[in-house]
Amino acid sequence: MNIRRTTTVAAAAILLTAPAASAAPAEVFRGDLVDLSITTADPFGDASAHLVMAETGKGTRFHLRVKGIDPAVAGNEYGAHLHVGPCVKGNGAAALGHYNASTSTPPVVNNQTEVWLDFKVTGDGTGAGDALVPFVPVPGERSVVIHAEATSPSGAAGPRLVCLPVVW
Repeated sequence: MNIRRTTTVAAAAILLTAPAASAAPAEVFRGDLVDLSITTADPFGDASAHLVMAETGKGTRFHLRVKGIDPAVAGNEYGAHLHVGPCVKGNGAAALGHYNASTSTPPVVNNQTEVWLDFKVTGDGTGAGDALVPFVPVPGERSVVIHAEATSPSGAAGPRLVCLPVVW
């Protein structure tokens, strides 16, 4: 498994929409995707991903880019979310639930309390998703999980296919 994590101010400056007078360092994660369902064929067998996470002063901006997706699924949409648990090959349940910043009981589930990075696959086998949330996730051993379906308003996105380790 080839996973790398770096911190860079330049990546943060690229992601920020406001002038970056005092940009916080960005967390950058990249590597091969981990197969969560080794008995199920999916279009991510040769895929890798790159995630940039940058604090904005008002929250956090995320940019996910996936490449090496089977071009036969061009036009398909996939859900992708920050999860609270780690990537464990063959064990999608290890990623636990979506990272949720809501303090309500039960928690509010939407694209402002969770990190939703859905993407559509292009003809060249790539996809990209962006999210801007009004919170900063607590560091830990996390993962970005790619699901079989686009995210519904309830936050559901179908079976867990692959993930990118995100540890900071």
